[in-house]
Amino acid sequence: MSESDSEQTPDEPALEASEEALTREGVAELPEHAEFPAEMPILPLKNTVIFPHLLAPLLVNTERSKRLIDAVMQGREHLMLAVAVTESVEGSPSKDELHRTGTVLRVAKMLRFPDDSYRLLVQGVARAHIESFTEEEPFFEGTVTRLSDHGEADSVEAQALARDVRDQFVSLVSESSRLSDELQVLAMNLEEPSRLADLVASNLELDIAGKQEFLEQLDVVSRLRRARDELRRAGEAVRLESEIRDHVQSEMGKSQRDYMLRQQLDHIRRELGEAEDEEAEVDQFRTKIEAAGMPEEAHEQALRELDRLEQTPAAAAEHSVIRTYLEWVTDLPWSAESEDHLSVEDARAILDEDHWGLEKVKDRIVEYIAVLSLKKDLRGPILCFVGPPGTGKTSLGKSIARALGRKFERISLGGVRDEAEIRGHRRTYVGSLPGRIIQGLRKAETRNPVFMLDELDKVGADYRGDPSSALLEVLDPEQNGTFSDHYLEVPFDLSHVLFIATANVQDPIHPALRDRMEVIELPGYTEEDKLEIARRFLVPRQRRENGVGEIDLRIPDETIAKIISSYTREAGVRNLEREIGSVCRKVARRVAEGETPEGGFEITPDDLAGLLGPVKVEPELAERAGQPGVAVGLAWTPVGGDILFVESTRMPGKGRLKLTGSLGDVMRESAEAARTWLRANGSSVGLDEKCFEGHDLHVHVPQGAVPKDGPSAGVAMVTAMASLLTGRSAAPDLAMTGEITLRGKVLPVGGIKEKVLAAKRAGIHTVVLPEKNRRDVEEIQTELVSGLEFHYVGRVDEALDYILASGSA
Repeated sequence: MSESDSEQTPDEPALEASEEALTREGVAELPEHAEFPAEMPILPLKNTVIFPHLLAPLLVNTERSKRLIDAVMQGREHLMLAVAVTESVEGSPSKDELHRTGTVLRVAKMLRFPDDSYRLLVQGVARAHIESFTEEEPFFEGTVTRLSDHGEADSVEAQALARDVRDQFVSLVSESSRLSDELQVLAMNLEEPSRLADLVASNLELDIAGKQEFLEQLDVVSRLRRARDELRRAGEAVRLESEIRDHVQSEMGKSQRDYMLRQQLDHIRRELGEAEDEEAEVDQFRTKIEAAGMPEEAHEQALRELDRLEQTPAAAAEHSVIRTYLEWVTDLPWSAESEDHLSVEDARAILDEDHWGLEKVKDRIVEYIAVLSLKKDLRGPILCFVGPPGTGKTSLGKSIARALGRKFERISLGGVRDEAEIRGHRRTYVGSLPGRIIQGLRKAETRNPVFMLDELDKVGADYRGDPSSALLEVLDPEQNGTFSDHYLEVPFDLSHVLFIATANVQDPIHPALRDRMEVIELPGYTEEDKLEIARRFLVPRQRRENGVGEIDLRIPDETIAKIISSYTREAGVRNLEREIGSVCRKVARRVAEGETPEGGFEITPDDLAGLLGPVKVEPELAERAGQPGVAVGLAWTPVGGDILFVESTRMPGKGRLKLTGSLGDVMRESAEAARTWLRANGSSVGLDEKCFEGHDLHVHVPQGAVPKDGPSAGVAMVTAMASLLTGRSAAPDLAMTGEITLRGKVLPVGGIKEKVLAAKRAGIHTVVLPEKNRRDVEEIQTELVSGLEFHYVGRVDEALDYILASGSA
């Protein structure tokens, strides 16, 4: 114990003294009423109170106290007065910080130790009161008076209280593992109630103030009552402790074994010096927290968790949970940003370098960069690219990130059904982690990346929640500034992120979610676009990826055009790239086999059959259209538009209508409406009313394995039937779409852009559309519809007059 810690403290909270112990130590007790000097040295005691007639050890290690002991040992009786300090103080106390009532002590034994400290064994003699201080240096001295007990110690009440106190104390000693069994013998042989009360007070777990009150209580009966009350409380505490211990021991099992092993492991780690690693880890986390630039709420939460980590044993399961949380919190880019490239010209050049066409998307990104250069705190827009597969939606996101000079992160939402994928799991779950939004930001290491949410239209929902609803907060510019992840439990600012969602179809997207985004449609490519894309991007990339980049390989435009028209039919260019890659692999094989023609390799259209096999897409218009009873319709599909043929024939029967081709209910109703309108208005197109009698009509839409539905085939249905019954055919390069009513109106339909592009890909030259779809055609870029002629109709008879006249022209 250092000098600054205490002047004197006992080695134990209380040291009991029995007659046997006194005899063993050779310490003789002073007579009951032995006289002592009126003036004597005063020794301050910290953290203890010594009672009369009891032995106690003392440690003396301050120079002032050692001088006092040296003076006491020079006297004949070796007497001094010990008083408790009123409150905890540093260094030596002043006289105002000492209690006035204490115990006269006799030094029974003294030993000097090599560290220059004194070990004393002292015995209490009597209570005494300090009347005045006569000296303060080199140690306290003062005049003292003996204090005698008051009250009737021989009264019946006192004797009864003494027996009660003795029995309770003996019972407490037998039940408590902290009290020596010798105290039972000592208590049973003490006849004086006063000494019994002092013995009890010295061995109860009282604070210094409580023991001082016992010492200052001179009335024996009151002292016994206080001892009885304290014994009852101590007995109840011991019994409760015993019950808890018994209950815990009965449930210890594996938990207690694990606890003991952890304690042993902690001790081993301290011996090996590994505990220092834990302190270094805490300091490292603290440094990272201060350097992260967190908002105040997140900063306070991180410090709270760090305090928990510091107090949790490393072997506890909770320790790893807290450490993982702190790793996530400190690794997030709370304030780190990548510097934006705000040059409009450079951004446009990068976008043009990576993609052909897509002018609407490029203009929107250039506008965003222009506004950002003027308003630095601009919130990131929420864009949604909608278009068929293979039209460059995902690669466009990467190009936008490159143009802005930002990091790019992408997560696929296809098949996601759990809300926790977006918001994360709460930390109460084993193995919980933040949602994929926060994970992506940690990976990006900046708070302003370009973040792509791919396949938004393929998000599912089940009993685990609806991810689309969780995305409402992510994709709402008014809310995502305080996005709350269940794992983090503190808001994170997503307003600096440029979110880009992609989808093939708008309809499956949650309406509220769709309303929060700026939807930009990416139409399919024309053959001219595909040729340019293949020349600029696909052929060079496939040459590099297939090892023929340094080989003299030429693929002329006419060869690429043949691949587009005869080996692919798609809105995008994904299959086109596969076919070009297949050509490059065939050339790579020939090079590996040692073939090296002088003029290099040139792939002509005639070579494609040997490289790619027979033609996969045959032109159907010349073979199937241009005949009575056949009409070419236009259909919308999730992968772009397509053409479909509606065929009709008649045979002897009872006037029934048969429909085949895996048609849905709406399409069947369109056929019924077409026949009904013809029967009611056949004369307007030159039909005899009796042509329906004695004949059945059969309408078939080929590709019967593909389900088909929707009202837009109404015009094609009525055209096929009218062509069959009149014997007049439609032009083979004419296609049509539109819904019909029983009153003969042609209603507008959707998907016009996709249908028009499908018509152009199929070689159609004339398209018949509802009058109210004129505005949809006007929104399509002029280069996409070049070479197409549009005819708009508002009634069925107008459509039939034009269509059937075109075939005979």
